Amino acid sequence: MSRLTSTLNGVSLALLLAGAVYGTAAADTIKIGVNEPLTGAFAASGTYIVNGAKIAAEQINAAGGILGKQIELVVEDNKSNPTEAAAVAEKLITSDKVPVMMGAWGSSLTLAVMPKLMQYQVPMLVETSSSSKITKQGNPYIFRISPPSWVEAKIFQPLLPSLGIKKVDFLGINNDWGRGTITDFTAMFKESGVQVGLAETMDQGAEDMGAQLSKIKASDSDTIIVTTGVEQLTLVLKQVAALGITKKIITTGGSQNPDQLIQQAGAAANNTMHMVFFAPWEPAKAPHPDQARVFIDAWGKAGHNVAGLTESYRGYDGIFVIKAAIEKAGNAEPEAIRNAFWQINVPTLNGTVTFTKDGPEGKESGQYLAKGTLITIKDGKVVLPSS
Repeated sequence: MSRLTSTLNGVSLALLLAGAVYGTAAADTIKIGVNEPLTGAFAASGTYIVNGAKIAAEQINAAGGILGKQIELVVEDNKSNPTEAAAVAEKLITSDKVPVMMGAWGSSLTLAVMPKLMQYQVPMLVETSSSSKITKQGNPYIFRISPPSWVEAKIFQPLLPSLGIKKVDFLGINNDWGRGTITDFTAMFKESGVQVGLAETMDQGAEDMGAQLSKIKASDSDTIIVTTGVEQLTLVLKQVAALGITKKIITTGGSQNPDQLIQQAGAAANNTMHMVFFAPWEPAKAPHPDQARVFIDAWGKAGHNVAGLTESYRGYDGIFVIKAAIEKAGNAEPEAIRNAFWQINVPTLNGTVTFTKDGPEGKESGQYLAKGTLITIKDGKVVLPSS
């Protein structure tokens, strides 16, 4: 054998060994794709979700991982843009080879991703999006732990007698989330004998809502139902105060971060009411108090703003639900994980997650029926219901 041949054989052997090492390293982790808005209009909320997911991953890995392997979050920024969200999903599936994803915060972002899930047959855990369309379209790769707007409306309905609402106006972000909330809450209010007035919308990047709020001020409603993210909601509350509007303000969606509103809107946040799906102010009242305390403690130790707890819990819960599905599947193959989602029963910060079928027969999506709490901001502090 010539020296050249020996050298080439040595190089080939080295490359094969390197490939084996890298292959083993890759096989030793289970990848979970995370498709969230880290820039753009929804960056604050998306960042909270990712930070919650990272805490879950750290805790899972510290406890030995999943099926003896560490998990690896592959986090991508969808830039609060539906086109980007779809591109991110394709990258995570085809380049990063993730067998399961979590995403994509906003309803329009999630709806844009859904065709990719069907195309590549990869399941996604939906942690935030509330448009009813998401689980009604016949996509069997969707499993949602956040409440769709029709579920939130049902949570809200028993509270109507104590709230004394006679007539409502809506102000919602002009996307699938906001429009869907207006549709589903309108149906609930009409069913309950509450009059429905104006349905005003605002673009997600809008900063001046004066025109819409002036119309609402002039109407004869007693309550305004507002649906948007925390940054835009801060502007709305300040403009409501500046215009001297004294109507009751109630927000939906659970993405308003009451502590952040207190910090950013100041006195303009007082006497407003907000539906939340994790109430960190009194962990003893959580469905699983010990779990709530562990998360709250970890969030604080990580140095994160306490205001993010009501949003970040979604990412935390989402990763633990995915963990349960992979463990139930016994492997990290997409189809096995999809089938396992139907069989799990997982304690989370919101409650015990199981999935019910929603959508066309034979192509159902999975929907968890979440629990909610309507809190009030009084004198710069969060007040929970007495019961």
